[in-house]
Amino acid sequence: MASGKEIRTKIKSVQNTRKITKAMEMVAASKMRKAQDRMRAARPYTDKIRRLAAHLSQADVTDYQHQFLVQKNRVTRVGFILVTTDKGLCGGLNTNVQRIALNALKSWEASGVTEIRACCIGNKGFGFMQRLGVNVVSHAVQLGDKPMLEKLIGSVKILLDAFQNDEIDAIYVAYTRFINTMKQEPVLEQLLPLSGEKLGTPDRAWDYLYEPNPKVVIDEMLVRYIEALVYQSVAENMASEQSARMVAMKAASDNAKNVIDELQLVYNKTRQAAITKELTEIVSGAAAV
Repeated sequence: MASGKEIRTKIKSVQNTRKITKAMEMVAASKMRKAQDRMRAARPYTDKIRRLAAHLSQADVTDYQHQFLVQKNRVTRVGFILVTTDKGLCGGLNTNVQRIALNALKSWEASGVTEIRACCIGNKGFGFMQRLGVNVVSHAVQLGDKPMLEKLIGSVKILLDAFQNDEIDAIYVAYTRFINTMKQEPVLEQLLPLSGEKLGTPDRAWDYLYEPNPKVVIDEMLVRYIEALVYQSVAENMASEQSARMVAMKAASDNAKNVIDELQLVYNKTRQAAITKELTEIVSGAAAV
């Protein structure tokens, strides 16, 4: 059995750890509320630009069809955007989305995909893709607690340009969707080419006047729409990160408290045994005299 001094040292160490996890839990709770507010604030813009893109995709423009809307007969080259966190200590958040990414990579290789180009948003996904040996053409790390669109555009634009130049046939994005504080869901979605289900069906037909011409307007609108989808996925992932970190740190704090209680019980038994031994020695010595 360990001595009382060793047990006291262990108790002190676990108490210090619990202070850290408790502080991280409170910080994550504060950041979680802000991340949720940013995520909800971005949704109206995303919904509005989606409706506008749906109207433009269904508009009567017979002389031009954007390449983002053209479905390929066979997909052999894939672009992949993986959204993860820059930091750890958020439970299985990154592990779950990385598992989906790994399954998708295996599925694409089995279906005859010959080339995969990856764009990694977040340090964890960047390291994961490098370990797998995937061709990472761009990455964005150290985004901080607030996603900035200008930090994302450059990395994503490389894949968009490759799709427009017919160098890849499809683009997918994997991220963690925020459902509530206790539940976050990893998802894999097709980003390009845009499908009717993604855009939605407009409730009525609109007749637009294009200035300067339909090509310029539709090109700019669909690019902005894709950027909005990427931004929304990053905002959802950040809200999920803070929620998962808060839950993980709360569980760590609770476990530390249980460990402290168990160590305290062992310490009390050890101290009582030492006192009993000393009393026994005193009584034995007095009886011998």
